[in-house]
Amino acid sequence: MGDACRARCQDASEPKGATDIEHVLVTGGTGTLGREVVDNLLVGGITVRVLSRRPQLSGSPEVEWTIGDLRKGEGIDEALQGIDTVIHCASRFSDATSARHLLRGATNAKRPFIVYISIVGVDRVPLRYYRSKLEVERLIERSELPWTTLRSTQFHNLIAGACRTLARSPVMFLPAPTSFQPIDVKEVATRLVELASAAPAERVPDMGGPEILGTGELAASYLDAAGLRRPVVPVRLPGKAFAGFREGGHLAPEHAVGTVTFEEFLAERFATR
Repeated sequence: MGDACRARCQDASEPKGATDIEHVLVTGGTGTLGREVVDNLLVGGITVRVLSRRPQLSGSPEVEWTIGDLRKGEGIDEALQGIDTVIHCASRFSDATSARHLLRGATNAKRPFIVYISIVGVDRVPLRYYRSKLEVERLIERSELPWTTLRSTQFHNLIAGACRTLARSPVMFLPAPTSFQPIDVKEVATRLVELASAAPAERVPDMGGPEILGTGELAASYLDAAGLRRPVVPVRLPGKAFAGFREGGHLAPEHAVGTVTFEEFLAERFATR
């Protein structure tokens, strides 16, 4: 992440003191964000342990893998042994159940510092998944453990994946009028590691991508990068969740700190294929 992004990410009221981050547990370490977080930690020479439901047959030999299941509450005590910081990237609809198991184990262990990644708009858009993320935020706040929570807008990968799915049809139907503010996952990973290396700051300023783009603009960029031609049809979808998206509850225009645009992300992705 560039110096400009780092400067804009930092809030004047945020604690600047560094912590002794030595042994970090990453949950969701095999996911899109978790992999980037692990790579960032390794570059910093930090001991990294990843909690995974399955044995990993490949991956960095510098990473310590531990088997467990947050949803079932299995292997958590073992995973937390000797850990001073947890970067909680694991994400699924059973988030709250998993978080309860993780926080219970953390309270019984060394009381590690919890760094959590959430989503902009979890308190404004009535989507089931968002409600689950908001519940985890509140569980962490009430846990009496040291914590920092960062909310980000949608990753470029997510928007590109949605475009890829919609483009499989001869006609590309898009939710409208709706905009998104996609951000590069590597920038979010860098920010999470920065926060893990600082003093617990509770809710820090949100992190949004550099541009707010309508679904039509995002689709056009995707189709152009993929070399596809599709008629694009805007559709007004019913329901409170889509109303929340139309109202921009998931956007953070005042925190447009990302630097990598969606077109730049697509250019890199398709250049490697």
